[in-house]
Amino acid sequence: MTVVVDHDTRHVVWMADGHGKDVLRSFFDALGAERAHRLTHISADGAEWIADVVAERAPNAVRAMDPFHVVAWATEALDEERRASWNRAHRQAADPDLARRLKHSRHALWKNPEDLTDRQTAKLAWIAANDPRLHRAYLLKEGLRTIHRIARTEGVHAAVEALDRWLSWARRCRIPAFVDLARKVRRHHDAILHAIVEALSNGLIEATNTKTRLIIRRGFGFRSAEAIIALVMLCLGGTRPALPRRQLA
Repeated sequence: MTVVVDHDTRHVVWMADGHGKDVLRSFFDALGAERAHRLTHISADGAEWIADVVAERAPNAVRAMDPFHVVAWATEALDEERRASWNRAHRQAADPDLARRLKHSRHALWKNPEDLTDRQTAKLAWIAANDPRLHRAYLLKEGLRTIHRIARTEGVHAAVEALDRWLSWARRCRIPAFVDLARKVRRHHDAILHAIVEALSNGLIEATNTKTRLIIRRGFGFRSAEAIIALVMLCLGGTRPALPRRQLA
């Protein structure tokens, strides 16, 4: 499904079965060139097909890259390095306990520092002492995650500087997963900056997706995408059609 939500009204304004450039272009066809040129802000994930169509059909709009997906990239890079670290320890076999303890470190590495249990905090301290490279990957993940928090507490300028420092650090870290991530962040640099400057995220879309899944589960499945779209538009579209036996206020 492709879902378009209005940030101002918080209502679903358009849905279609499938995804990709042709599907998104059909939304802009329905919107019309005049209204598309009046769009000022668009949020989305990092899909290249979205960026291409937005640049083509809504050239006046600022596209913001959703912070959640940026942090998800960093978490994936961290997990890739965690697996590589376990493989190195397993191959060396100098300390069998090292590989075993690394294998059960995922939750300590993934969770936000403020949510760690005492046991997970101790696990992170053990990683810092026994695998500095993996701990550096963890710090890189946390550094990228806190950039948007810096924007809220210290201002946009401080967050922009923090992003540039993070890119410089990631390029020089000699951890392949994060070097690749730095290149990816650089490709989406403007969209990430727009999310920081405009304080715009894709959280509204993610909440709408959750509600859509709940509607589908509540209906115990549907025979067609059209039926799903009709019910979602009825529930989340903000319209109140004149249904039989309903007294309109």
